[in-house]
Amino acid sequence: MNVRDIFHSMDYGPAPESASEAMDWLASHKGMFGHWIDGGWTKAGKTFDSRNPATGETLAKVSQASQKDVDAAVKAARKAQKSWAKDAKARARVLYALARLIQKQSRLFAVLETLDNGKPIRESRDIDIPLVARHFYYHAGMAQLMEDELPDREALGVAGQIIPWNFPLLMLAWKVAPALAMGNTVVLKPAEYTSLTALLFADLSREAGVPPGVLNIVTGDGAVGQMIVDHPDIDKIAFTGSTSVGRKIREATAGSGKKLTLELGGKSPYIVFDDADLDSAIEGLVDAIWFNQGQVCCAGSRLLVQEGVAERFYTRLRARMDKLRLGDPLDKCIDVGAVVDPVQLKTITDLVDGSDGEVYRASTPLPEGGCFYPPTLITGLQPADRLMQEEIFGPVLVGTTFRTPAEAVDLANNTRYGLAATLWTENVNLALDIAPKLVSGVVWVNATNLFDAAAGFGGVRESGFGREGGWEGLLAYTKPRKPLKKIDKVDPAAAPEKAEADTLDRTAKLYIGGKQARPDGGYSRAVWSPRGKLLGHVGLANRKDLRNAVEAMNAAKGWSTTTGHLRAQILYYIGENLSARADEFASRIDAMTGKRGGKAEVLASIDRLFTWAAWADKYDGRAKGVPIRGIALAMNEPVGKIGAFAADDSPLLGLVSIIAPAMAMGNRITVMASEPYPLAATDFYQVLDTSDVPGGVVNILTGSHSELAAQMGGHMDLDAVWSFSSSDLSAVIEREAAGNLKRTWVNHGRARDWAEADSAAFLSAATEVKTIWVPYGE
Repeated sequence: MNVRDIFHSMDYGPAPESASEAMDWLASHKGMFGHWIDGGWTKAGKTFDSRNPATGETLAKVSQASQKDVDAAVKAARKAQKSWAKDAKARARVLYALARLIQKQSRLFAVLETLDNGKPIRESRDIDIPLVARHFYYHAGMAQLMEDELPDREALGVAGQIIPWNFPLLMLAWKVAPALAMGNTVVLKPAEYTSLTALLFADLSREAGVPPGVLNIVTGDGAVGQMIVDHPDIDKIAFTGSTSVGRKIREATAGSGKKLTLELGGKSPYIVFDDADLDSAIEGLVDAIWFNQGQVCCAGSRLLVQEGVAERFYTRLRARMDKLRLGDPLDKCIDVGAVVDPVQLKTITDLVDGSDGEVYRASTPLPEGGCFYPPTLITGLQPADRLMQEEIFGPVLVGTTFRTPAEAVDLANNTRYGLAATLWTENVNLALDIAPKLVSGVVWVNATNLFDAAAGFGGVRESGFGREGGWEGLLAYTKPRKPLKKIDKVDPAAAPEKAEADTLDRTAKLYIGGKQARPDGGYSRAVWSPRGKLLGHVGLANRKDLRNAVEAMNAAKGWSTTTGHLRAQILYYIGENLSARADEFASRIDAMTGKRGGKAEVLASIDRLFTWAAWADKYDGRAKGVPIRGIALAMNEPVGKIGAFAADDSPLLGLVSIIAPAMAMGNRITVMASEPYPLAATDFYQVLDTSDVPGGVVNILTGSHSELAAQMGGHMDLDAVWSFSSSDLSAVIEREAAGNLKRTWVNHGRARDWAEADSAAFLSAATEVKTIWVPYGE
């Protein structure tokens, strides 16, 4: 084909990228790699092949780590951590040097990524590698600012990081950059299929001045990841991958005290309203689902189109699909490359072949050999169909229609995932109305797959918890400088041999849905003072009482959409009404505890209510400085429905200190009162009754913490569980929470000083950060 023919047909000619430099680098290691531990290469042991998915050819042999290798990597990381954490500004220089080095070697990284992963070279060259450099630049700045902006935080210690094969080097940057910036050292395991760019990064890290032991990379299959998760000398696990594996990691780390962030699967909705620019929406959809062969956790794989434009949209979409080019990923004219491995290709094929929908495959030729799958559209599915609910992780789009914006929201949220969402409309009012209603960690308006180091990324529901990027992402790699003391178990006063009891019965009920309720089980227990006086009886809540409380919270969902101003007014009112009964509450606390601190605790509780009333309309989000013509808004949203176990030693202050922030941020909460001293809580609900608190926003249960810990941790309709109990509940709550991967905040046997508000910790625990991207301009 000559130039004249090309201009006449407008066909693309081949534009191959040379792989010679990447192959030379592999050859310099003789195509054989050990692990990167303590600043150097280990001798290769048992190996497996790393193959080019476009050709099936072996690129290199990579070592399978043993337990001995992982132990050595963790030992090196532990040894290096304290000295690495000492000087934040020195860390900033190293991170800056890494960013510059990635830019200098950008083409080498891009070509090697394409060879190993199968993604088109123009994606790895123009998207992945620039974003990798951006993350190291950004976090060099975070290291520089740490001492000034985070003076009360310090590094966790050693971070174990496990990354997937879809964005091998970018996922490394997402995890390594913030960890190193905050003073942690790292043991990282890249995906078995795609280890080579991580090994190149390690090889070049010496040139950036990374000290030995700060960065350690061990390769291998999932067994190596399990070794990292189970290692007793690792302080933090960061995992990106499938929801099923994330659930196992949550169970494995339960009760260990290890910090955990999970970025898991998704089935992200791509919503097209009838006023959208359809051609732009189709181009956006190409990026949403066929970018990286659809192997993207936040891929817009679930198309929702408004009925009035659905046929036009589908017709144009099929025509656009037919124009997509499949082929050699090193060809700069290629749109869709190779699926990462034959195993993944078979999974995609089997899922599509088992579909009951109308399947349309792009009429574009498939290359011979290699792991290629054509862009595919499946329509005619019901919302509950398997392919509308399950992640395919390939170039396969499923679609359905909707009539009204409300129906679009219902369909979009009809999934167990909550990672990302895209919406297209020319009506900015509609966009900003719909975006907050979508249950997802990220929303893109008239765009898709926008990422930046300054903008937090992460999900809710079974898409995981925690954020990567931005200020919010740093919390996952830091802890308070002030250590917490070990908690002492607080037991109820035992029944005396000779009791002192009033003839007037006082039996406190549970508080559910704004009403007093008898316990379902019909059991109560006596509450004795240390001096042997019967102070009253309280009900023993069971799982049915918890169920009723959750149903009451569901009925009170309007609280999450009220204004911060209104929530503040109600919290002020609670404080005012508590103040009017301060002497009564102080006497009750003194009688239960046998001490004289009741008055001080009541005054502190009133002050805590006023503090959270002040915060209710002042916890602002952020407008992130992202490098596009647009804005990324980090919005603080309520977590939703919280179950909590109150502190045992501070019966009123411990209760108020968790109810108030939950309410202030728009959550609904069910609290198990102090087990030994529950009567302060049952008195407190009388204050709630007189303070205009809507029924179901706050529910108070009494009884055994240990008996309800598993029920609350495993409840599929709770969004988070907190525990400040003196009973040992942390392990069971975290293990049971793996069911729906809800957020947990547990004390791991450490006592909190309830005299301190610790607003930052409670603000973080009571909110989810949703990043809404809004490009602007013509």
